[in-house]
This record gives sequence, structure tokens and C-alpha cells, in this order.
Amino acid sequence: MEKIKVAVIFGGKSTEHKISIISAKNIVASMPKEKYEPILIGISKEGQWLYQQESLELLDTSNPKEVKLSDKAIPLLISQNSNEHHLINQNSGEELSKIDVIFPVLHGTFGEDGAIQGFAKLANLPCVGPGILGSAIGMDKEVMKRLLRDAGIKNAEFLTLRRKDQNTYSYSEVKKSLGSELFIKPVNLGSSVGVTHVKSAESFQKAIDHAFLFDNKVIIEKRIIGREIECAVLGNQNPIASIPGEVIPKDGFYSFESKYIDENGAALKIPADLTKEQIEKVKEVALMTYQCLECSGMARVDMFLTPKDEYYINEINTIPGFTDISMYPTLWKISGISNNELIDKLIQLAIEEHQELNRLKLDM
Repeated sequence: MEKIKVAVIFGGKSTEHKISIISAKNIVASMPKEKYEPILIGISKEGQWLYQQESLELLDTSNPKEVKLSDKAIPLLISQNSNEHHLINQNSGEELSKIDVIFPVLHGTFGEDGAIQGFAKLANLPCVGPGILGSAIGMDKEVMKRLLRDAGIKNAEFLTLRRKDQNTYSYSEVKKSLGSELFIKPVNLGSSVGVTHVKSAESFQKAIDHAFLFDNKVIIEKRIIGREIECAVLGNQNPIASIPGEVIPKDGFYSFESKYIDENGAALKIPADLTKEQIEKVKEVALMTYQCLECSGMARVDMFLTPKDEYYINEINTIPGFTDISMYPTLWKISGISNNELIDKLIQLAIEEHQELNRLKLDM
């Protein structure tokens, strides 16, 4: 039987470009080669789509800050002829490969925000992970928080700032409603990029200015004191939740460096040390969040468990990391699903969701 050609798309214009490349390398390594043929497409920081040929030729893979796309890549175009899709060499016009499914590994903006999902929908291609709406909601922390609040799912109180509000609020004003410890975040980024833990007036405006370097919308969030619990979710109409894990940051904040650079930046405890009742509640809240935010395929739900046994959603990641130390694949591995099985399930879920959508009537 002919192998399914899976276009693994990675890199991109996001600040998480380098982590995306490492995630893609691990996904390709875990893809069952008897069923699938990975077709590697790297997107440069400038937005150019590049065919990576047969391998991820990475420079300095030991250092996530230095990793980069192969310099042997071929600029490409994607053509659509009836129901078939082909990669075309932009320079020669030669056909490079057919593609059947898109597996986006584009963390952050221009990939995790609904952009690549919209491209897949227009091209009528199956796409791994949530669709346009679920991806866009998951990326926009403010919209996510409002939807969760309206659904009765707890998350930290917050204040939204737009560019025009950049110098509107003082620390003393915000402190009255949100408390003395705050997290200031760009709305549309992940991996803790641009996030600052603020404890004083001196760092307040500097943190806001820093966040606005990355986005035109920023949230100021009340700090929730609690354990950082993460749960992986997998599925479409009937999703399942993994065993919960716990992140124990060395410095009290799970920063970009803690996640990807410093191997000792945080301890990952899987399974988390929870009671049977707490485990079931974490899974329940994770599944409620997943479905409330219109997700399908996959997502990782991050929450805080307070000393009063309350569960506060921190965020949802619709294209979670797949590096060697990433929680999403590790949670499933401990839950009994190997990396090979996980990648297979994700591709099959994308194909199933695509088939369901194509059954819908499009005319009168």
C-alpha cells in the first residue's frame, strides 16, 4: 500500500522558530515509516517555504538557541490539481513530491494561531491538531480567558491592555484589584516569551513595555499560588486525558530557559503526586477546557492546583512542544502511548476530522 505523505511544516516567523525545528526532528524520528513518508517543509524567519529534501540537517542541535534550517533547502510552491497537492520547485518548476496530510509544528504566531490551519482548509488538506477556531482561541490568551470565565471554568483574574493603553495604568492602581504579584504577558505568544513576573512598582512599566515588543495586546494577570499541573488531551469528538504531570520550576517561574535550555531549570514529575480524586478532577477540568475552547486532535492543558484544592486554568497549547523534554509526548508515554503510537494517532485523527468535514453539505 502506498505510504501517506505527511508534510511536516516547521520553523516559521515566530519567536519559537528554533524550538519548532527541534520538535519537528523528534516528530519525524517517531513517525511510523511503514505507514507514512515525512515530507519536510521548513519556513524561514522571513517566511519563505523551503523543501528540506530527505533529512533535517540541523547545525548545533545540542544548543536550541543556535539550531537553524538546512542551507541546502529548495524554495517551493504548492500546487493543487483536483484533489491532489504537490510541492513544486520554485526555481525549476519541477514537481518535488505529493502531499496528503499537513502536520504543523509551528509553535506560536503564524502557525499555532489558525494561520496554517486556514491554509489547510482552503487547500482541502487534513491538518493535525485543532482547526482554525480552536487554534486562534488557544493562542489569544484574553479570548481564551473570557470564554473559560463564561463557562464557569476558573482562571486568574486579569486586565487587558491594548497599545493605546500602554502607559495608562500604574502599579498601585492594578495592585488594588489584582494583588501585589502579577504576571505580564503578550497575549499571542507561547513558551513564556515576553512574560515577566512583577512584584514591585519599579519593574511594572518595564514589564509592560517588554511585553508590547512581542504583541499589540497584553494581559496583566493576578498571580495564582499553586502547583503547576499539566495534562495532555488527545482526540476529536471523544477526547481522552493523560495522567497529569507536575512542573516544579527551580526559580518559581517556568521560563523559556527552564523549558528548553536549562536541563535543571525545572523538575518534571510524572505522574504528579496527587490523590485519585485529584487526578480525576484534573482530567475532568482538562477535558472541559479542551471542548470549551473548540479543540480537536491534540492540546496540552496547563493549570494551577491551589492549597484549597481549586483548579485554575493557566493556558492551553494547541501545538505543544515535542522536544526530548516536552511534557505532551512524555505524559502520553507514561500513560501507555509510545511516541510512535502518538504520532500515528494524531495523523489518523486529522484524516478522520477532515473526512467528517467533507461529508457536510456545501450547497442547497
